[in-house]
Parts: sequence; structure tokens; C-alpha cells
Amino acid sequence: QVPLVESGGGLVQAGGSLRLSCAASGRTFSTYVMGWFRQAPGKEREFVAAISRSGGTTRSADSVKGRFTISRDNAKNTVFLQMNSLKPEDTAVYYCAASNSPYTFNVRYDYWGQGTQVTVSS
Repeated sequence: QVPLVESGGGLVQAGGSLRLSCAASGRTFSTYVMGWFRQAPGKEREFVAAISRSGGTTRSADSVKGRFTISRDNAKNTVFLQMNSLKPEDTAVYYCAASNSPYTFNVRYDYWGQGTQVTVSS
């Protein structure tokens, strides 16, 4: 098990910024591919961004490219999601997840956090 705890969500006006954090327990954080997902009311959960084990490679959904940045600090067992130029349609519960897959992207995620609410007002 890899306990994951998200933080940093909240209420922000359109055009504003938030930085989400996801702290993991254990000594093997650097062995996991990490991802961020979100789920808006009445919608399916969707991929937001992912980052390789070293942090050298990232991938983002088209809907957030140029606005959101994923990063990680393996020394602190933490992955981040910097969200800029927020839009009302970014309103959702945001989840971080960890994957044991030997691959980096388009993988199954094995562990999930409880989520943090992000609300963007217009």
C-alpha cells in the first residue's frame, strides 16, 4: 500500500492559481509513476497529468496543456500540480495516484488518494 494524501484545493476565481500537493508514505516513492486525475459532478474521472519516476518526462491532457504543470520531489515523497489560469470547467475533485507499471504513460494506477476539491468561480 502507498498512502497518498492530497492537499491544496480550495475556492479560487477564474484566472487564478492553485498548487496541489500529494504526499506519499514509504521509501519507494521514486519507483512509482505518479498521476493526477479529476472528476467533476456527473462526469467520469479523467486524466490530467502524469510524471515519470525521475520527473524528467511529463504528459498532460490537452484541456490543461499550457496551464497546469506536474512536478515531483522524490526527496520529499511529494508530487505537485501547479494550476494556473483556472477556468470554471476545471472545477472537480482532484486525485493523485501511483502506478507500479514498468511503463510510464497510459498505465493502470494502483493506489489513489482521497481527493481534494477545487472550485473555480466565474
